[in-house]
Amino acid sequence: MFVRRASNVLLVAGFRPRLFSSWKLPGQSQDASSNATLGIHVFQCPDSVGIVAKLSECIASRGGNIQSIDVFVPENKEIFYSRCEFVFDPTRWSRASIDEDFAKLSKSFNAVTSAVRVPFLDPKYKIAVLTSKQDHCLVDLLYGWQEGRLPVDISCVISNHQRAPNTHVTRFLERHGIPYHYLPTTAANKREDELLELVTDTDFLVLARYMQILSGKFLDSYGKDVINIHHGLLPSFKGGNPSKQAYDAGVKLIGATSHFVIEELDGGPIIEQMVEQVSHRDNLRSFVQKSENLEKQCLRKAIRSYCELRVLRYEEKKTVVF
Repeated sequence: MFVRRASNVLLVAGFRPRLFSSWKLPGQSQDASSNATLGIHVFQCPDSVGIVAKLSECIASRGGNIQSIDVFVPENKEIFYSRCEFVFDPTRWSRASIDEDFAKLSKSFNAVTSAVRVPFLDPKYKIAVLTSKQDHCLVDLLYGWQEGRLPVDISCVISNHQRAPNTHVTRFLERHGIPYHYLPTTAANKREDELLELVTDTDFLVLARYMQILSGKFLDSYGKDVINIHHGLLPSFKGGNPSKQAYDAGVKLIGATSHFVIEELDGGPIIEQMVEQVSHRDNLRSFVQKSENLEKQCLRKAIRSYCELRVLRYEEKKTVVF
């Protein structure tokens, strides 16, 4: 196998993408392919000569094989970012040894970020979903989780809006044993201490149209990532009923943005954005439906990208999304 670099991306010669379930190690028969396990590694470190070579050597020395690798080095900046997918035999390279080997590699290059994930062996990400009155993003996440399309376990749903006991959402949560916590908020009391107790054991949080601002104190105390979704009606419309405002203004392009949450309102690094055209043929109902569909798709894709280690922070307010 050899690689060449073009436009800051490494191309593996002869590589054609395949489904994870079809991967096998070199020399294995199809019957033995069940031993071929997918691993993902992401790296951020000062740029220097030989990083990819050492990464390849680390994997090959344990009998593994790189399936794809993406590299990004920003122009005029000596920072190296990479995401690598490889397959290996866990009977030859244990999960603990993988962490140890990549930790040594990380130390040798003074890495800022070095993370490994083995989806088949590692537990799913544990998340809490925060929501308010609107259900469309919450329902999409719940059904995506139920169908196995999202590599997460939903530990609980938290809302500042009470839902009636016999709604489709409450019935779904009860059927699957997912706790629902109602935390009514006021301007004077955002219930953040109670919220923090409920989410302490999660890996990250998802704001599925949660219409409350999380304080810097809460974000610092939680200390892990929070992913948000909001509309991107263009041009921007603020205040109550933005869809009606945009519809009345006759906009021709709408969108949705998913981003990390920081103390600055809607100012966090962007993970995913989607847009769609609307026209004079749309009524308010179809306009709102298109906007909500974009929000659902955008949030779902952002979560998947995050769980697949595709997202790395870049500078203060940017991201590298492989």
